Amino acid sequence: MSTLRKALGTELKARRNEQGLSLRALSAKAKVSLGFLSEIERGQKEVSSEVLRAITNALNAPLSEVVINAGVAMAKLESASQTVVVKLPVKNQERAA
Repeated sequence: MSTLRKALGTELKARRNEQGLSLRALSAKAKVSLGFLSEIERGQKEVSSEVLRAITNALNAPLSEVVINAGVAMAKLESASQTVVVKLPVKNQERAA
């Protein structure tokens, strides 16, 4: 699953829940199909800029703020999923007896 899709979906769902809107209500308000909106929130579908604008308008949320918040969440998801292995040279050292 795309990290960007997941982050955007999570941000949109959180905003919808904060406003006490059902998926059906937001779907009607944004003029986006219920199934598609559900898939967007679950990070299963890519969302175009036009559809994202319609959803953020329906949520009375600034598009830039939604994108910034999703970007911050995406950075956290990326850093959590990356394991960095660093091999450092080891000098021969005498062990203390």
